[in-house]
Amino acid sequence: MTAIHQAAAEGYTAQAEAYRRGRPEYPAAVQDWLRDDLALGAGETVLDLGAGTGKFLPHLRATGVAVIAVEPVPAMRAQLARQNPGIEAMAGTAEDIPLAEGAVDAVVCAQAFHWFANPAALAEIHRVLKPGGRLGLIWNVRDESVGWVAALTGIMAPYEAGVPRYHSQAWRRLFPADGFGPLRERHFANAHTGPAEQVILERILSVSFIAALPPAAQNVVAAEIRKVIATTPELAGKSDVAFPYDTAAFSYRRE
Repeated sequence: MTAIHQAAAEGYTAQAEAYRRGRPEYPAAVQDWLRDDLALGAGETVLDLGAGTGKFLPHLRATGVAVIAVEPVPAMRAQLARQNPGIEAMAGTAEDIPLAEGAVDAVVCAQAFHWFANPAALAEIHRVLKPGGRLGLIWNVRDESVGWVAALTGIMAPYEAGVPRYHSQAWRRLFPADGFGPLRERHFANAHTGPAEQVILERILSVSFIAALPPAAQNVVAAEIRKVIATTPELAGKSDVAFPYDTAAFSYRRE
């Protein structure tokens, strides 16, 4: 199996449960994207590639498709299995997908494609898609137009050190790509509402390169995040807060 990035392997192993709790769900409008852009429906088979703890699986299942999940990190796969009984969860990577040629009608990568945005992975995705099959990429992206969200990014930035990220937009360099049609891009407003300790603190501590830090460094990050919460009027003392996101969705068709 192709090796995965060290930050992903270490961080997601250490913080799989925090990832499940701290990460936002997806907005209801995602169902329209799955229906209209990816044309998913009963009788089709979809691969959730880099499925993590299975956050996106309920949306796929709601379309009536059969779902196969592939996830390389055992701790994440264990969370997925506990939360999504009946889903086939397989070990594998984007460069070595354990499926036959033309096995699926669509491949969806939720919060994952930036980790394996390389020609080998794209060729493997093309291999397992049927002709005319669809590739969907989707991310919940922190809305940094909000001041306190930008402050959180500032806390994390010193630890990032070149780790693959959506916001670098490096993944876009793969497209246009041979064997795939033109991009269709859509955006949806989203928010994660709940206690600040969950939707802000656990969310940031579950970021791969933060979760992979030694405990002392994590404690420094946690203290800085708590300071932001305590000094931001719309957050301080609130039983529930709303963490704003932009859900960015991209689709391509296999030629």
